[in-house]
Amino acid sequence: MRVHVAFTPAEAARVPTGIVVDVLRATSTIVQALESGYERVLCCAEVEEARALREETQDAVLAGERRAVRIESFDFGNSPQDFLEPKAATLILTTTNGTRAIVEAAADCDVVLVGSLLNLEAVASRARERGEDVEVVCAGVAGEFALDDAYCAGRIAELLGGKRTDAAEAAVRIARSFPTAEEGLRTSLNPVDRSIEDDIVWCARENMVDVVPRFTSMRGSAAEIVGR
Repeated sequence: MRVHVAFTPAEAARVPTGIVVDVLRATSTIVQALESGYERVLCCAEVEEARALREETQDAVLAGERRAVRIESFDFGNSPQDFLEPKAATLILTTTNGTRAIVEAAADCDVVLVGSLLNLEAVASRARERGEDVEVVCAGVAGEFALDDAYCAGRIAELLGGKRTDAAEAAVRIARSFPTAEEGLRTSLNPVDRSIEDDIVWCARENMVDVVPRFTSMRGSAAEIVGR
């Protein structure tokens, strides 16, 4: 099994198994929502796509952010702590980086899983069981490298085992350079990100859940993610 890390979505290649990471905060939010009892998460790249999907979807809530700020008229932002109990069957989510990365990965991978520190061992185990090449795709920030995602990707890559590419080895070494997960997530924070202080601590918790979100199909332009 070959293990690779794409530090930005643009670096991603077609592989059998992809694991998308946007640890602060989209993939952590998706993991938490499905663990809490939402039946599905519909990931949209664009705000207007999410609004239109809400109009045609029964029993759904609308959540999302741009530059860490909740979108006007949306029910929720992108904090995983907003999804500790289900408010509907379906969560429609659009974020600056993470949901776009999931939609893109759905076109390139046979299987797409959603990873975070919350489900660290569970997602690595699920991908490892497949026995096929794995690529961990970092959502990054505006198409650029983000150290927090690289940290999380390195943690996953190390658990996967297999034969690492140079990029995967680099991610593992990045992860090993931090004594704690919280320090790994804090290092790349910019002033906008300081507004999500409580979520940093929340998202840095490891192996809190066993749910492994996976892509099932496209619903129009949205990627449907389920947990079980």
